Amino acid sequence: MKPNSIKVGVERGELQIGTWINMLRNPAALAMFKEVGLDFVRLDMEHSSPSIETVSDFAVMGRALDMPVMVRPPLANREWITRLLDIGIYNIHCPQVDTPEHAAEIVSSSRYAPHGSRGMGSATPGNDYDVSMPTMDRLKFTNDQVFITVMFESAQSLEHLDEIASMDGIDALTLGPQDLAQDLGVFGMPDQDRILDETRSQIVEVANKYGKTCAMLVGSSEEARKWHNLGVMVVNYSSEVNVLMDGYKSAVSEIRKS
Repeated sequence: MKPNSIKVGVERGELQIGTWINMLRNPAALAMFKEVGLDFVRLDMEHSSPSIETVSDFAVMGRALDMPVMVRPPLANREWITRLLDIGIYNIHCPQVDTPEHAAEIVSSSRYAPHGSRGMGSATPGNDYDVSMPTMDRLKFTNDQVFITVMFESAQSLEHLDEIASMDGIDALTLGPQDLAQDLGVFGMPDQDRILDETRSQIVEVANKYGKTCAMLVGSSEEARKWHNLGVMVVNYSSEVNVLMDGYKSAVSEIRKS
């Protein structure tokens, strides 16, 4: 069984840089992402359509390459968390976490006793089919690899920011900018960016207060440096869709000028 290199990197104080995967379905792409220097990828099951079999293939390839795969499930509930952990996804990006009760359910579902009530399987991709370690040592090691990020995406969630952030078993905090802007009634309004940046700063401050990691979606190197300088240790740069579209648009435009 291998340690979770995202957690290892964060604990060493090393910035972790990833990207969203919304369209790609071939896990061989992980070798390319690793080669360009990314530390992880984040598969989106909430707003795109990879099957659990595809995610499982990514998990196996990622563990073989030591290229961590993070997943945002459709729902952050016991069923999805259990399925993802058992196929070897230890980095779970939990959407729509509005209450401390929901956060507590996530923690309980993601850890074995005595820190939770995760259902126990036997030899699975999640433990590299390795059950040679004494059972209690294996359960402790497995618990230690889990990295749970919660997304604050509503006014209700922000009311419980401190309570959720202080909870043992919540590893990282972030926000969902578009859903949050929509819920706050500022989506598309002139003050949207200001309000979202103020909320980002609030989340960073609370994460630092409780010794938690802060994750942030960024669209440029300048944004990444800005938030990293304020304490953000996990940045997710754009997505493979946006990078491909931007690259091809730029290239095609230049070619047509010639």
